[in-house]
Amino acid sequence: MSEVKKTVPRGGGGGGWTRFVTARPRLTLLVALVLTALAVLAGGGVADRMGSGGWEDPAAESTYATKALESRFPGSQPNVLLLVDAGAPGVDAPAAAAEARRLAERLDAEPGVDGVGSYWSTGSPALRSEDGRQGVIAARIAGEEKDAAVVLDRIAPAYRGTHGPVEVSLGGELAVRHEMQTVIQEDLLRAELIALPLTLVLLVMVFGSAVAALLPLGVGIVAILGTNAVLRGITEFTDVSVFAQNLTTALGLGLAIDYALFVVRRYREELAAGADTYTAVRTTLRTAGRTVLFSALTVAVSLAAMLVFPQYFLRSFAYAGIAVVLLAATAALTLLPAALVLLGDRVNALDLRRLLRRGRAPRGATTEAAGGDTAGSAGDGSPRDGSSRRDGAGWGRAAALVMRRAPVFAVVTTTGLVLLGLPFLGVKFGTADDRQLPVTASSRVVQDQLRDGFPGSPGGGLPVLAEGEATPAQYAAYRERLAALDGVARAEGPVTAGRGSASFTVVPEGETVGAEAQRVVGELRAAEAPFTTTVTGPAAVLVDSKDAIADRLPWAAGIIVLVTLLLVFLLTGSVVVPVQAVLLNALSLTAMFGAVVWVFQEGHLAGLLGFTSTGDIETTLPVLMFCVAFGLSMDYGVFLLSRIKEEYDATGDHEHSVRFGLRHTGGLITAAAVILAVVMVAIGTSRVTNTKMLGLGVALAVLMDAMVVRSLLVPSVMKLTGRLTWWAPGPLRRFHDRFGISETDAPAGPGTVDGTGAESDADADGRAYSAVR
Repeated sequence: MSEVKKTVPRGGGGGGWTRFVTARPRLTLLVALVLTALAVLAGGGVADRMGSGGWEDPAAESTYATKALESRFPGSQPNVLLLVDAGAPGVDAPAAAAEARRLAERLDAEPGVDGVGSYWSTGSPALRSEDGRQGVIAARIAGEEKDAAVVLDRIAPAYRGTHGPVEVSLGGELAVRHEMQTVIQEDLLRAELIALPLTLVLLVMVFGSAVAALLPLGVGIVAILGTNAVLRGITEFTDVSVFAQNLTTALGLGLAIDYALFVVRRYREELAAGADTYTAVRTTLRTAGRTVLFSALTVAVSLAAMLVFPQYFLRSFAYAGIAVVLLAATAALTLLPAALVLLGDRVNALDLRRLLRRGRAPRGATTEAAGGDTAGSAGDGSPRDGSSRRDGAGWGRAAALVMRRAPVFAVVTTTGLVLLGLPFLGVKFGTADDRQLPVTASSRVVQDQLRDGFPGSPGGGLPVLAEGEATPAQYAAYRERLAALDGVARAEGPVTAGRGSASFTVVPEGETVGAEAQRVVGELRAAEAPFTTTVTGPAAVLVDSKDAIADRLPWAAGIIVLVTLLLVFLLTGSVVVPVQAVLLNALSLTAMFGAVVWVFQEGHLAGLLGFTSTGDIETTLPVLMFCVAFGLSMDYGVFLLSRIKEEYDATGDHEHSVRFGLRHTGGLITAAAVILAVVMVAIGTSRVTNTKMLGLGVALAVLMDAMVVRSLLVPSVMKLTGRLTWWAPGPLRRFHDRFGISETDAPAGPGTVDGTGAESDADADGRAYSAVR
């Protein structure tokens, strides 16, 4: 085991950043340790400052109406419901009625609680169950979501439970969201406890060395803790969804492992080729480091596209995603090289696979971790990277087979992916409700009883705000007009607040946010009135949210596509490869979207996975899943393309370069994808349906991208396009020569292949190729 040299060797120099990292590794790690400790302190309790909503458009009509009604008619939009169960005597029994009135009066006196009403004060049939055993006390806790949750925590213990002849349970929108936030935090902790040890085991299997396996995990933990601190700071200025913490954990571990795999893998290649520690680190940063930075930018851009949407649910994932991606890349390019400088070749220490190899592997044979490969001959018969000729043999043979039958693989794979995505053509969009929670959640139990046992929908109607001078007769005529609309079960009101302001409540037939309720929203907004009207309620919020997403979706998609095209062009210098990358990445997502509809909308596997299908998909989820999965697909695409381009620049042999890229990165990408999929599946064990959908859906997309698209579709399509793959018009080629990014120090542009001065390098399948060195 060699000692780490204390002097910087000649040659292999790097930029100022590289020199800083390699010259002061202990200082770098010490600063990182201090900053991480500060991040732990700064990010503590961040989940308590997050919200569980964020699906509404702040500029929408429904949002304006909600806020106006909250201030003028708090009773029109209750967000807390007390379900009073009187048992067999019924809610009209004197003792039960007296206790219910006492509870309502007590609730009305609570600070922060407004608009208390009940079946016993209004006699409304919508607030009494059909069997007469249960009644509802409705109220609104005013204020922002986090402030309202504090009030709910304070008063809930005093009302939940037995009160004389009645049993009280808490439900309503606020109770559902608050319990959802609690469940998400518990599930996230469980997911971390599942993911971390499994990830460590997989990393040991990939690297062999326990020392090397701990490095990616350390990078991931630093990225997660740093992102929590960033989110804590963001909550001081804007709302952040608690769901974003799941993405922080998943991407923090997943991308940190991706980047660390790529960096450590390249470093070990350089060591195996005979480089000393400093030179190996500097070469790694100049090559793999550039690719990691480039990959991080592509992922960050995909996530940043969610900033164009007004819903803070989506914007929260952009905040978390951008922060964790940049922190993971920074840690991989700073802390990891510093650790490698200090470790030297001790990065290979504690090889836990040695026992498995003992007595089976030929002496001197080595297997590079993370899906090793053959790097080609060094001219003396040994591979250029010092690894065994057999490393990556399977990927070499697979790539050769795919390219020999390129049309078949391209057509069959594309057709299969399209067929898997067909169920998405029947997607129906909805909104998240209490059925996101497990059936045993207390607020979910209350909402189920309200949904199944009451004739109306307490708290689920469509409030209409009327603004402007009007007579009682005009109000009455307007109410009759609303009640006569097709699909309206009944219309109630008006409730007035001084002159020029009144509220009505319209109860649609069928589901609260079903297609019929959404149609009724349009009818209400189009109804003639002698005053200004605005409509809100769950169905109205959904309609406005869908409109906001549809309006901004082209902008988000345009940003992702245009920036991806630009970045891949800067990497490859080709105008064909970027188009291929965008189209193939989009194809890799078809299975995810098809599975989302087939499983979560249509309810297949609902019993096995433990969720309740509502017959629709929450409107923002496909946007979120697209941005996350597309970014991760680009992450793997960049790793593969960078190695293909590096070899093509050196040899000019297109087919050999594709095989070379697959041999070098096939195992690496597969290992990274499997580990990320494990993390996402751990997230997918959540009891909240949206989180389950996100975790399992992205896990499927990642595996399909690594095992199908990168392994079959990319090499077959690149074989079909041939040398045209690398074409670019003259002006763009000159632009790339000046500003492009490469993982090689060699000048851009392919060499010539004429057999002169070529050396032989045996493929894994025994065939030979020649390339000018």
